[in-house]
Amino acid sequence: MPVITTPKRSLVLKALRKDWQLYSLLVLPIIYLLIFKYIPMIGNVIAFRRFIPGGNVFGEEWVGLHYFQMFVGDTAFWQVFKNTLITSSLTLLFCFPAPIIIALLLNEIKSKKFKKFVQTASYLPHFLSVVIISGMILQLTSTSGAINSLIQLFGGKPILFMQDPHWFRPVYVASEVWQTMGWGAILYLAALTNIDDSLYEAAKIDGANRWKQTIHITIPGILPTVITLLILNIGNIMAVGFEKILLIYNPLNFETSDVISTYLFRIGLQSSNFSYATAIGLFESIIGLILVFSANFLSKKFTDNGLW
Repeated sequence: MPVITTPKRSLVLKALRKDWQLYSLLVLPIIYLLIFKYIPMIGNVIAFRRFIPGGNVFGEEWVGLHYFQMFVGDTAFWQVFKNTLITSSLTLLFCFPAPIIIALLLNEIKSKKFKKFVQTASYLPHFLSVVIISGMILQLTSTSGAINSLIQLFGGKPILFMQDPHWFRPVYVASEVWQTMGWGAILYLAALTNIDDSLYEAAKIDGANRWKQTIHITIPGILPTVITLLILNIGNIMAVGFEKILLIYNPLNFETSDVISTYLFRIGLQSSNFSYATAIGLFESIIGLILVFSANFLSKKFTDNGLW
């Protein structure tokens, strides 16, 4: 019996036969996503079941919302939840616009050599491991580090950056800006190349200076890219950098440095309370999902741009 194919299906099959080499490159990423992203989602069931190490991998007995009620009434959880929101909001506030500003400034540089130097210098921190970055932070902010040496040089007193809870967030956010702004600017520089040069020429004829060209041509030209990345960043607002915080925080600054990811590490891996940790992680993921949908809805309503 002949197989009846719809026009859309025949187009897909034709595209697959024509460019099968390119589509074959998707095999490994899809396998990676299945093994490490989608299949592990089955483990979320232990948020509703009592898990005992060494027992059934899907838990021993059904406990319903018991673990959710536990963290709702846990004052320690709400403290780390507050810390996560504040730290991630500050990171978004300062780290998100930094690449845009860098890209706009680089776009105005006429000297190719100087432009390449600035790009290379700003990209380098991205390729350093978190361990190296954390070590640099601890060295620079120590009582005998470069920052305190400069403070003493101008007659000031040394600051205990890593021992004072109030200094943790400024240090963390500043390091994030330094580490991510150059690499993040790549996408915006690519978006800038897609803007039609004739628009700038027409603006010059109309008497628009560089600032007005930036406001009325450049920024609207990269706005879809900005909106897309903003929505993705808002979705990850609860996933503040775990590795760096774990490496630089200490009991003296727990008041502001302890976030959900480090709290989960201690509760889940160090205390072996996997069901409780899974319930908190599931709650965190649901909040991230709500934020993505909300940000996309508001973006579509006010700017006509969105992820879908």
